[in-house]
Amino acid sequence: MARLRDLSKAKLIAHESIPNKVHVLLAGSGGREHALAWKLRQSPRIGNLWVDPSANAGLRQLGTPCPQSLEPRNRFHLERFLEKESISLVVIGPETLLEQGMADALAKPPHRLVFGPTRAAARLEWDKAWCKQILRSANVPTADSRTFTSQQLDAAIHYVRSRADPLVIKASGLRAGKGVVVCDTPLQAEQAVVNVLQGKHLDSSGESVVIEERLHGQEISVLALVDGQTIWMLDACQDHKQVGEGDVGPNTGGMGAYCPTPLATDEVMRFVEREVMVPTVDALRREGITFQGVLYAGLMLTHSGPKVLEFNCRFGDPETQALMVRWQGDLLEALWRTAAGTLDQANISFTSGTSCCVAVCAEGYPGKPRIGDVIEGLEAVDHLSTPECPVVCFHGGTAKNSQGQLVTSGGRVIGATACAATLQQARDLATHAAQMVRFHGAFLRRDIGNRVLTRLQS
Repeated sequence: MARLRDLSKAKLIAHESIPNKVHVLLAGSGGREHALAWKLRQSPRIGNLWVDPSANAGLRQLGTPCPQSLEPRNRFHLERFLEKESISLVVIGPETLLEQGMADALAKPPHRLVFGPTRAAARLEWDKAWCKQILRSANVPTADSRTFTSQQLDAAIHYVRSRADPLVIKASGLRAGKGVVVCDTPLQAEQAVVNVLQGKHLDSSGESVVIEERLHGQEISVLALVDGQTIWMLDACQDHKQVGEGDVGPNTGGMGAYCPTPLATDEVMRFVEREVMVPTVDALRREGITFQGVLYAGLMLTHSGPKVLEFNCRFGDPETQALMVRWQGDLLEALWRTAAGTLDQANISFTSGTSCCVAVCAEGYPGKPRIGDVIEGLEAVDHLSTPECPVVCFHGGTAKNSQGQLVTSGGRVIGATACAATLQQARDLATHAAQMVRFHGAFLRRDIGNRVLTRLQS
């Protein structure tokens, strides 16, 4: 845990105590939110738990769907609902809602707190070009890069052709984890630049493109809770983004993750805290921005040390599933104190052992996934769980059809998550659970954790 001692506490909200009962609205409808709701339900302080109106089937079992839309155009009616139901904590999961300014609109301290950064602070995620400027101003180690707008297409292509080394092409805006193209050849990089700047990718977020040097090494995810003054480092995870086993194929939102990773040694974590997290939060403060929420650094462990690939400003998916099954203590208290500016008074720890999440995906993912297929096998997975080795299936893309059957409704359908004494045991248990989940076209990666398991065995 690190503290930014030069930030005046007077700028933060002084909430020394937490109400005995807290009514919560959890915004977001995926596997990350199901994991958060699962842990929030274990809090002795939880009152009514309201979930996203578009919540998946698993979330709906843990909370009541909010009758109001979370869209920005409906904020007046949503606020009226929050007041009527005495909701005093709003927890924002998805990056899209942060980019839309939900935290700014709904925070009414001291009566209603919001866990999630303001739109200005979340710009670290929704504007990769601006994030690069912040990192350079703070001397945070990151990949060398250049940024080009849609009016600079010819210059961007000329720059790609001038580079002999492999490149990574990133759309500057939000792309749900799919806006990054890791290129092997200049021709591939050139085509990726054209796709982004001419709007031939997934959406209209390609107003600018970040062209980076391609870093080599192991990638890890380091998440920290930040209340503007205190930084609390969480156990590091390793995500697996490419769709195919052996790390091949296009990037996805994440095919699986495990926690903690042995790659994040004490020395690495001290470096990330000192050279990445603290300088970044301090640089934002110099811009007049107080960051409160989750700061998530995607890092490459290069031969010259850890370097930032990107920042996210919310809990990761599937990292959250792996984190929550090991989280000890009251999650609601930790989120409240982060939003209130009293994180230094929180009590956060993790169980021993390792957790692993394996995503069971629908046919067609990460492109256009097939939906509407009946899901079977979840009841059998429940019997795998024991107090020593818990197994939980977190819902991602699920819904109920008109006959009341559980069906697929998205790309990453189920996150089969297990905790055991070792990574090998946790991976084997999670993979076994994932294989028991059945629906048409279901597929998964069976090699989550292999990057370090192979290294440890050799």
